[in-house]
Amino acid sequence: MSLTRREMCLLFPSAWFPTWLAANQTEQQPALPTAMYPFDRLPVHTSSTAVTRAVLKGKLSTGESLEVHETTLPPGAAPHPPHHHPHSEMWLIREGTVDITVNDLTTRLGPGSVGFVGSNDEHGIKNVGLVPATYFVVAMGPGAS
Repeated sequence: MSLTRREMCLLFPSAWFPTWLAANQTEQQPALPTAMYPFDRLPVHTSSTAVTRAVLKGKLSTGESLEVHETTLPPGAAPHPPHHHPHSEMWLIREGTVDITVNDLTTRLGPGSVGFVGSNDEHGIKNVGLVPATYFVVAMGPGAS
């Protein structure tokens, strides 16, 4: 069976489209499953400025990205310089005293306190107490997972 140029041109898009579609589809990662995270099983990472424990990272079934970790800072330490990013963050202060600076406004928080920063606001956190400060970070939105 021979094909005319016209028939060949009509077949070209159907041969090319599946390849283009496969190359341009974003990988759908499965939603985070219901799970429990015992503290003694959380992986520990130690840097020169902090000890962190990763809790979870992924997408919710509703599509939002979510990342949670715990950080412990020694007195006087900050995990990194002030910065900003597209996702929002919440800090749940467990122990110690921290200063959280958001857009050049500093607030001191102690155990049981919660801080929140919206998308793209410049922020930083520092342990201003005499003992280690421990807090959970909950990151939500684009780039959190």
